[in-house]
Amino acid sequence: MNIFNTKNKIKWCLGCGNYAILKQIKETLYQLGIKKENIVFVSGIGCASRLPYYIDTFGLHGLHGRATAIATGIKLCNPKLSVWVITGDGDLLSIGANHFIHILRRNININILLFNNEIYGLTKGQPSPTTNIIQSKNKSNYKINHTFYSLNTTSLALGANGTFISRTIDNNQQHLKKMIMRAFFHKGTSLVEIYQNCNVFNDEAFKKYSNINNVIYLEQGKRITFGKDKNKKGLIIKNLRPKIVSLNNYKNNNHNNQLLWIHDENDIIKANILTNMFKKSNNILPHPFGVIYKKKKSCYETEFYREINKK
Repeated sequence: MNIFNTKNKIKWCLGCGNYAILKQIKETLYQLGIKKENIVFVSGIGCASRLPYYIDTFGLHGLHGRATAIATGIKLCNPKLSVWVITGDGDLLSIGANHFIHILRRNININILLFNNEIYGLTKGQPSPTTNIIQSKNKSNYKINHTFYSLNTTSLALGANGTFISRTIDNNQQHLKKMIMRAFFHKGTSLVEIYQNCNVFNDEAFKKYSNINNVIYLEQGKRITFGKDKNKKGLIIKNLRPKIVSLNNYKNNNHNNQLLWIHDENDIIKANILTNMFKKSNNILPHPFGVIYKKKKSCYETEFYREINKK
């Protein structure tokens, strides 16, 4: 039995992607060997925000959109704590958007796990800031009607000078755990955007990412490729735009393989291309998962106490 299990009854809908995320959080913390009394989970309001009840650590179920502000206060009071923010796309990117921007630019050493199901699930299916403008009826025969363009989460984080920006998905357990682990070891504010299925109000919103031809998994220092076997493709950058090439044709035409896009998570120019060119509405280019951008920068709490100690 995992030491982070609780006796509290989980009140998420059966089949919700939150179960998979909770499982990987517990397993990651167990593998890291952190003492339970040194961990704090902070949440706002929404389906995802019930998670602190389901993990045996310190936790606080806060106000709508204010989890990042509360977490900042906790970290400043005790920098030795491992502080995690659990939030949803409505919680973080609507009422909590201002706090989100400023925690990123301050770079306080906190981990943000964004459960993005592209819908307001707790309040029964209203469009959230990330809801795609083109939606179809799901299994519950529920149709979302709105005219707003969706917010680009990773692009916003990059513009706010985020130092760790990544994306994963609930149905790839191995990758999900890897991103949570990498977020923990990053010194600064880490963002893990997790595509999470809401099987009641927005079912199969991310189904297309189960197709290997529609996704790329970024790995530092490796070529960006996707697809399988004979149909495998790669990417090159031409005029600051990504272009798909067939790997077989690319080699047969005696092109220089170095021209293939090599992922560099420390390159902000390439990160900008990844966050802005690969959009859900684009049916041609694959969608990136993994660490999109990462850089070293002094943590806010370090500078905070340095200033205090000067006085």
